[in-house]
Amino acid sequence: MDVEMKSQSTIEKGSEIEHVKLAILGAGPAGLSAALYAARAELEPLVLTGLSIGGQASLTHTIENYPGFPDGVGGVELGELFQKQAERFGARFSFELVTAVEFSHRPFKITTDGRTLLADAVIITMGANPNHLNVPGETELTGKGVSYCGTCDGWFFRGKEVVVVGGGDSALEEGLFLTRFATKVTIVHRRDELRAGAILQRRAQENDKISFIWDTVITDILGTDAVEAVRLKNVKTGAVSDFKTDGVFIFIGHTPNTQIFKDQLEVDDKGVIATDQRMKTNIAGVFVAGEVADAHYRQVVTSAGMGAGAAIEATRFLEAQE
Repeated sequence: MDVEMKSQSTIEKGSEIEHVKLAILGAGPAGLSAALYAARAELEPLVLTGLSIGGQASLTHTIENYPGFPDGVGGVELGELFQKQAERFGARFSFELVTAVEFSHRPFKITTDGRTLLADAVIITMGANPNHLNVPGETELTGKGVSYCGTCDGWFFRGKEVVVVGGGDSALEEGLFLTRFATKVTIVHRRDELRAGAILQRRAQENDKISFIWDTVITDILGTDAVEAVRLKNVKTGAVSDFKTDGVFIFIGHTPNTQIFKDQLEVDDKGVIATDQRMKTNIAGVFVAGEVADAHYRQVVTSAGMGAGAAIEATRFLEAQE
């Protein structure tokens, strides 16, 4: 969908509105990487960070699988390094929440919690949030035994026992991955059959380290400074019991932060924004990167790569408009 460039005055009159070449919505690994590449292309990108910088990666105590850090790097520290590098080349960061967008014409209109902006191109990198159990102890013990990423945190549970919550592909994939480290992986599923693919089911059922608790939900995560146990409830019998564990990995889906875009951009039934291999959406000049467009890998390195690609494509787009 091509859009026509209109004058700033036709969009909003009587207000002082900042007009930027490129706005980046979100400041996780994808947004930060996009900011770096766009800044080096002298686009002077403005990054609207939301309430924090670093995205979901900032919740990980130590990231050990990001290239260039053989001893690992803290999630918060990595975000700060990304930001510092992007700022060195002219990227600007603003702690603003995007509340609405208007992509029907260019420059695109972006409304935040404090003002209105205009942008000649936009990169959306607002990520996706893992679905939570919303039970007592979950928030308090996140990062202290509660995790939403086995690939990120599995190493910390070497020689320990963990619980995996879920019955889909992600739960089984991560559960199988965790058997590399944990001595025992117990999969807790609210139904009596899995939703995962047949191959994953067979692999999990044949793995000696994996066991299943069926027809059961977690109602509490117990522990003071670290996870010590979970409280289980059988959904058929109502029976309640406590189950000792060192960690709880929750894989009950992710929700992309795409609600404000659904009426303007193509999204699938899970809310993931549709994109081609060059990070383009159905609207010319609007690009996406990271978990907002990636329901499969959800890694820091893949999100950063997508962000770099989106910035390169945005640069080419803007050059073609001149």
